[in-house]
Amino acid sequence: MSEVETYHLEPTPTPPRLPGAVVLRPAADDAIDALAAEMMLHAQICVRQFGGFHMALSGGSTPVPLYERLMIDPALRGFPWEASHIWIVDERRVPFADAKSNFRVINEILGDHSGIPASHVHPIFATNPDADTAYELELRRLLGQRAHGNERLDFVLLGMGADGHTASLFPHSPALATGQRPLRLVRINDGPTVTPPDRVTMTYDLINASRFIAVLVTGAGKRPMLSRIVAAAADGEPGPQHPLAQEIPILGIKPVAGVQRWYLDHAACPDPAAPTPT
Repeated sequence: MSEVETYHLEPTPTPPRLPGAVVLRPAADDAIDALAAEMMLHAQICVRQFGGFHMALSGGSTPVPLYERLMIDPALRGFPWEASHIWIVDERRVPFADAKSNFRVINEILGDHSGIPASHVHPIFATNPDADTAYELELRRLLGQRAHGNERLDFVLLGMGADGHTASLFPHSPALATGQRPLRLVRINDGPTVTPPDRVTMTYDLINASRFIAVLVTGAGKRPMLSRIVAAAADGEPGPQHPLAQEIPILGIKPVAGVQRWYLDHAACPDPAAPTPT
């Protein structure tokens, strides 16, 4: 009697109940494919409706494959780079030549190879004393040229650290403050709760005003924090006033009049039967 080969298929996880919609894919590459397609579609719609597409991009290692995909995937050749603007979500206070510079990585992949006009790429001059106010003025100036009601970012790409930080909004850090007058769109974030070096970051007020917020989270290292977010979101309305937003800053992300969508791989997806981490 011949042996019968058997296959053990891993069960497909259930999308977690996170604030906003969830796109769950088997592997990180699949999640990036879905995000890239959404990003291009959103860009094309915004260019057609508003004459331009303003996106804010994050640094770190997680989104690098997305940026590379935008440059090499034939299916993404319709991206309207000539009518797009790139803003930087957050920046370390280092020179552009430093390997830790978010702008350096983004510009080397997208700025140098996409065909986007150089004047449409907006770095944060993070080592300047007025880095936050200067960047805020530039955002207000260019977004203020758009038609009334559209003076906001069209697309913000965020990641999430294992500690729940997003952008450079670290737990219990000064830039988490909201409701300041005048309204702050960009802030310098420093102090003992900020992972060195000091940062310049977009605030909740700017990010939450955006038309579309995409959160890319991949890898098993993020699973415990996603479990905590699921539990916290079930106990309170997400947003800057959530009781745990100071401790888990990504809980403060909540679009005022837009869409939030998470892009996850199976490795990051929490097991609903597992106990919630404390």
